[in-house]
Formats: sequence, structure tokens, C-alpha cells
Amino acid sequence: MAKKRIGILTSGGDCAGLNAVIRAVVHSAHHLGWDVVGIQDGTAGLLVHPPQYRVLTPNEFDGILLRQGGTILGTTNKGNPFAFPMPDGSVKDRSGEIVAGFKALNLDAVIGIGGDGSFAILSRLAKQGGINMVGIPKTIDNDIGMTETSVGFDTAVAVATEALDRLQPTAASHDRIMILEVMGRDAGHIALAAGIAGGADVILIPEIKYSIENIAAKIRAVKESGRNFGLVVVSEAVKTVDGSKFEVSYSDGQKRYGGIGNYIGAKLAESTGSETRVTVLGHVQRGSPPTYNDRLLASAFGVKAVELIRQRQSKCGRMVAWQNREVVDVAIEDAIKAYQDVDLNSPLVHTARALGISLGD
Repeated sequence: MAKKRIGILTSGGDCAGLNAVIRAVVHSAHHLGWDVVGIQDGTAGLLVHPPQYRVLTPNEFDGILLRQGGTILGTTNKGNPFAFPMPDGSVKDRSGEIVAGFKALNLDAVIGIGGDGSFAILSRLAKQGGINMVGIPKTIDNDIGMTETSVGFDTAVAVATEALDRLQPTAASHDRIMILEVMGRDAGHIALAAGIAGGADVILIPEIKYSIENIAAKIRAVKESGRNFGLVVVSEAVKTVDGSKFEVSYSDGQKRYGGIGNYIGAKLAESTGSETRVTVLGHVQRGSPPTYNDRLLASAFGVKAVELIRQRQSKCGRMVAWQNREVVDVAIEDAIKAYQDVDLNSPLVHTARALGISLGD
């Protein structure tokens, strides 16, 4: 078998487990006698000349990086290459530059680690340039279709659950209602899973409409039962009661979710007379060392991606996935189309309701 040269990049928001994926790819490829090129800063590393990359060897992965959050290659979630923002305020199609960057590296295939947004861009670039590509799903939101879980989700839930464990004693000490705002973009998977695991009284997710009256009624019921505190988990993508998004504007012109926890806290204080405190967990959910589940998933995904390249399946634009306790591969386009928000008939929604947790409806 001819020696191959494959590339790997991380794209979109960072999360725990990315370095474990890179490690698995490097070790698997090394056993086949292949070279692995790490493309730096995602597609941004291909927009400079020469392209920014580093050759990765097993010697770099001595066990420390397996435990380390973030990505040693860097990543970006800005600048769609098909409509790249220019300094004068205009946009430019720079996709041809990225394709040229891939070609300049003389790669037989590319492994892209990303979410649905990254896959939409990478898949389009791969088609444009005739590039063989395999996708590895990573997102704390767990909203990529065709896979039961993605790299980074388990760690994000573990961090949010630990936050509830830490908030509960101080809530009880001061007779307070504690509101924890967690990430999740447009899907409420983190809030739902962490809320159940962390013993929340109320869980608010963007998929279910709520009313302040229903939440307040739950809090009053908790107090009437003799307990002096309450725990509320809210996904950052939850809207106000009138349907408005809560977003924060940044200096780069982008708007991102943030602040709905304070909104809910103020409304609950007014409705119940309870003292409320709000914790916005934010990027703490992204930067943690990966849980054992994320390390195992990342390792299995990385090995499977290399196998797909060896079997020449990368030409079909495949994504590795976890289904029924097995690592499989699916079409990237199918995964993008099958967006996975919280199914209102899912076992976890049923579990939350059976436990007496209010979902605000």
C-alpha cells in the first residue's frame, strides 16, 4: 500500500476531547506508515501563504494531551470562506484559496473535526476541490444528526452537573433560588441532562415554551413542601416570554446568546418573593479536561476515521457516528440535514416529568 499523507483540522467552537481525537488519528495512521499533517486554526490556516501546518508524530502524544482540553491545532468559528468578511465591510468568496491551500499540502484525505456548521462548509469545500474528507462530530450541544452523541457533550454535562452540586449547599444555606444558565445554542440537551442529574426543580429548554407563572408555581410548591431552596437550569437559547432572543453584542459585531438566566431570575424574584442568584456557566463547559466517556468516544472516532480513509470510503464524504453502541459511518449531508434538538417524546423528557421536574409548560 502506498504511503499516504492525511490532514486533520479542528473547526468551530472548542470542546473537551479534541486532542484525544487528534491523538487517536495520529497513532492509527502511524501504524499504517502514514504521515499526518495538522492544519492550524481550522480553515484560517489555509488562507495564508504558505498554509500553516505542523507534522504530527506519536511522540507528541505522551499521555498529557489526552487529558487536556481545547485543541493543540487551534480552531476558528469565524469567517465563512464563501462569504468572508473583508476589512472594508464587504464579503468575498475565498473558498478557492482554501482549496488551493489543501492542494499545496499534497494530502490524500482530510479529517475534519467539527459541528454541523463546520461540516456544511467543509463538505462544500471538499466537493469544490475534489478533496477526500471524513468528518468527526464534536459539539457540546449534541445537535448533530445521525449520531447519538458527539465529542465534548459528556464533559459539558459533567461540568454543569458539578456546578449544580456546588450551588445546592449555598442555596440551602441562604434560602435562595439558584438559576444556572448553561450553553446549548438552539438545543437544550445540556440543560436537560444536567438538570436531571443535578436534581433541578425546573429545567427550561428552547424546545418547550414556558410561563413564569408555571415556574413560580413549582418554586412555591417546593417551599410549601418544607424545602428552603430551589434549583433552576436554563439553556442559553431559551427566549423571553414574548419570544425575544436574549443576546449579547460583541466588539467584533457578532451577537451571541447570553443573559436569559438573569431575566428568569428577576421574574422569579418578583413572582415568588424569593431571593434569587444567577450563575452563567459559559465557557467553563468547554475548557475542562475530558471525561472518560469523551476520551473513549474521541479515541473510537479517530480510529474509525483512519479506517474509512484506508478503505477509500472518504471519497463519499462520510462522518463517523455512534449508534446502538457501535461506531458507524454515515453521509455527512444526511447528518447535517437531520438536525437533532430535544425530542419532546424522548426518554429524558419523560424522565424529567416523572421525577416532578417542571419544564415550564
